[in-house]
Amino acid sequence: MQSDPHTKDNIMKGEGNMAHQVVDIKCPGCGARVNTGQTQCPYCRGPVVVTTFNSVYSMPMPMVSKYASAYRENLAENPDDQDLNTSIAMCYLKLGMYDKAAEAFDKALESNFDNSEAFFYAAICQLGGKKANVIKDRSVINKIEEYIKAALMIEELGIYYYFWAYIKYDYYKRKFLNTTPTWQELLDKAQQTGLSPTDVEQLYAILKVDRPSCL
Repeated sequence: MQSDPHTKDNIMKGEGNMAHQVVDIKCPGCGARVNTGQTQCPYCRGPVVVTTFNSVYSMPMPMVSKYASAYRENLAENPDDQDLNTSIAMCYLKLGMYDKAAEAFDKALESNFDNSEAFFYAAICQLGGKKANVIKDRSVINKIEEYIKAALMIEELGIYYYFWAYIKYDYYKRKFLNTTPTWQELLDKAQQTGLSPTDVEQLYAILKVDRPSCL
């Protein structure tokens, strides 16, 4: 008997240095049967899984909520699936539900250590929509920097260095704390690496804080 090529038990796909299972789910946009190996639903043309924040950044909030609800239902059957956890984390982040987003990103990163964006957005979640300088628990800042360093070890992007520069300025500089590298050094590195003004604009939209004039 020939096996069904769409069953969740026999489909695997590569993701960096790891292979993980592709599972059958309901499309979060239209409810059709699809699988997480598909980037786009063949019926509604919407994303099946959300691997980057850009996929939800311009989505209307009601649509993001709809996607988040669909991913919650699919996660009930596949709670450890990294694609689904990443997808719902991106939705939660767009909705400003930072605690839930952080939890989902952490779950996704348990089995996938080569997703630089997941580390980057997990770092953003730690601020919870607040300025870095109002964070009282130093361990939160330490965790943010750990996530940023992990993201940079995978991929050196200007926006990663820029966010780190923001942390160095708004937390360390404004509290008169010595640190290395300095925010100026990281800002220079960000610009040398190729910093996009669009990425910076999007970052502050996600952070929900004002951009410091020196950055």
